[in-house]
Amino acid sequence: MAEAAFTTLLKSWRKQRGFSQLALALASDVSQRHLSFLESGRSQPSREMILRLGTVLEIPFRDQNTLLTAAGFAPVFVESDLSAPELAPIRQALDFMLHQQEPYPAIVMDRYWNQLESNQAAQRLWAYLIKPEQLMNCCSASGQVNLMKAMLHPDGLRPIVTNWKTVAAVSIRRVHREAVAAGENSLSELLFQEMLQLPDVKTLWQSNDYEAWQVPLLTVKFEKAGTTLAFFSTLATLGTPYDITLQELRIECLFPADEITAEKMHGLAKAQINE
Repeated sequence: MAEAAFTTLLKSWRKQRGFSQLALALASDVSQRHLSFLESGRSQPSREMILRLGTVLEIPFRDQNTLLTAAGFAPVFVESDLSAPELAPIRQALDFMLHQQEPYPAIVMDRYWNQLESNQAAQRLWAYLIKPEQLMNCCSASGQVNLMKAMLHPDGLRPIVTNWKTVAAVSIRRVHREAVAAGENSLSELLFQEMLQLPDVKTLWQSNDYEAWQVPLLTVKFEKAGTTLAFFSTLATLGTPYDITLQELRIECLFPADEITAEKMHGLAKAQINE
């Protein structure tokens, strides 16, 4: 059973990454015949071979562990708790990035878009846009707000996003790409299927918004109390991680797309200081 599971996983990852057997064999410095035997179950892979193929195919550490387990080996990559003592330098770096982004929002998320940490600017923005308890009720998982759910759910931020259709179309395609990369039965696939059940999301996923392609960067526009706030964002990851938790971290920084938004964020920061 383990052997069959490994062959299925290997073929799936190869096809997802767009490799032919010959191309993967050449890139991995193995014979096509040996790779064919690995995929058919006629040969048993070594741990080193699995890790070599995982590197060439750019398979995430979590999924490389799954490949190893399927072939009968112990997992190689560890998954640390972010609060672990050995990750203290990483937490310090994250805190520094969050602080440096003030008075503009910054959020730390896991690979499934669950918010792990945020700076005060992000907390101020969410509190200004929507009641915190409302966001938690519709868009939380295990006490963590899911940012994709928050953007796509009708009880989340959707009612105040003036360009919601464009934002939703881009967002659901991102979730779909991650689901395809992670494979069937993954948490990314489950998130994608859950998002498709929300009103209008499936239609937007299947549509082509050609107008959105005419701008260089997607801007999210919120309207609250007669004021429109516009943000664009950057997503960053940690370089050269050797830990599953660290590889999956995402740091999203929101920047004002106009002067009105910048002034509003500075104003919210000053109001908090004066409280």
